[in-house]
Amino acid sequence: MASLVRHVTIDCADPHALASFWAQALDGTLGEDDNPGDEEAAVESAGASLLFIRVPDGKSVKNRVHLDLQPQGPREEEVERLLALGATMLADRRTPDGRGWVTLADPEGNEFCVERSRAERVATGDA
Repeated sequence: MASLVRHVTIDCADPHALASFWAQALDGTLGEDDNPGDEEAAVESAGASLLFIRVPDGKSVKNRVHLDLQPQGPREEEVERLLALGATMLADRRTPDGRGWVTLADPEGNEFCVERSRAERVATGDA
């Protein structure tokens, strides 16, 4: 017998606000019963189920676990969309040949990466 991952849980200061960001980022849905001020909020999306839990302590170091996002369209467009939603750029590791990734932070500073889309990987023979 084995276990399955039910949620990836993320500690945060404002579960509803952070879940709202991630629902938009992942084209997912916020739980119907999740409201501002709640102690937790969940996001369901095609790729992952995320659970945001209010904790009293703030983020102080690099994440030990982070999400790697695979855009469904061009990486450049997705990076711009996520920045417009409220993400911030931490590191640009894109290379001239189109490989690499971009490291962003969500509105509470949690790092995540944006990789190339499947089509972009196929185009360079990396699929």
